[in-house]
Amino acid sequence: MSRFIKTAAALMVAGVAAAAIGGPLTGLGRTATPKEVAAWDIDVRPDFKGLPKGSGSVSAGQAVWEGKCASCHGTFGESNEVFTPIVGGTTPEDVKSGRVAALVNGRQPQKTTLMKVATVSTLWDYIHRAMPWNAPKSLSTDEVYAVTAYILNMGEIVPDDFVLSDKTIAQAQQRMPNRNGMVTNHGMWDLKGKPDVHSVACMKNCPADPVPHSTLPEVSRNAHGNLALQTRGFGATRGVDTTRLAPARLGEGAAAPVAAVAASTSAAPPPVFQANACLACHGVDSKVVGPSFMSVRAKYKGDAGAAARLADKIRNGSTGTWGPIPMPAQGHVKDEDLKVLVGWILAPQ
Repeated sequence: MSRFIKTAAALMVAGVAAAAIGGPLTGLGRTATPKEVAAWDIDVRPDFKGLPKGSGSVSAGQAVWEGKCASCHGTFGESNEVFTPIVGGTTPEDVKSGRVAALVNGRQPQKTTLMKVATVSTLWDYIHRAMPWNAPKSLSTDEVYAVTAYILNMGEIVPDDFVLSDKTIAQAQQRMPNRNGMVTNHGMWDLKGKPDVHSVACMKNCPADPVPHSTLPEVSRNAHGNLALQTRGFGATRGVDTTRLAPARLGEGAAAPVAAVAASTSAAPPPVFQANACLACHGVDSKVVGPSFMSVRAKYKGDAGAAARLADKIRNGSTGTWGPIPMPAQGHVKDEDLKVLVGWILAPQ
């Protein structure tokens, strides 16, 4: 919605400018269609305005979770292998009071999602927009309701037979462990209070715009592979090529290659790898979440049945081959893309 609001503000400014020069400006945009507005207007507010009609049971959510979520978040939402835990650190007393005691007494060493989040709408909205990691916005409305219900059930917020819907979500909100934990008496919310940040604007003799750069030492910069290739293939994304030195170290010239990077990184995988989010979990020659492609290639070297076996693991997922973190099923990958993926991974150097 922020871009939509900015666009509306820009049009308003344009209208003021037109009035100032004594006439309308021509050729300046057009009125957004209802369909275009609806595509932007997908946010869900804490008062549940914007929430679409639908429903999902805890049991249905468990099926969605095991198929599309557990590989990263753990069977019970407790995993700390890929992402920080979603469930844990809350008690029945927290559900009654609406304040999570562990946030105050520090008895929980790591803050989980259900400890921090104050509104069910936050969970629903984020899952709807961004999950699963490898295929965001692919869940149906009912699947989002269902998996949200399952998360709440794992946190003992709703019972096993609960059905979350646009009609019952307010009931779940009344049991959120941290529903009374949000405060607004600080600078970001109260303009009369102390500001959250302090910045002094430079008005003359200002330095040139700083060049964004990594704060990691160069030896660690590429520890997890090229981050520019690991963004999800969804929406407008940009990233820094971590196989090259930070621009700030080189002035205005082109970034030089990092000496420690193996030569195999020059053999960049074809675009189909990024389009299917493979590089979010696998590096070319370094482990990210899963094994590097070079390691997979070495494992299957000389195996006549490797192509079929690897294709099956990609399509249907696998567990235990490379450690405790499972490979989630990639059922969305097209057959022709699957052939390219397997062919490149197994191709000899």
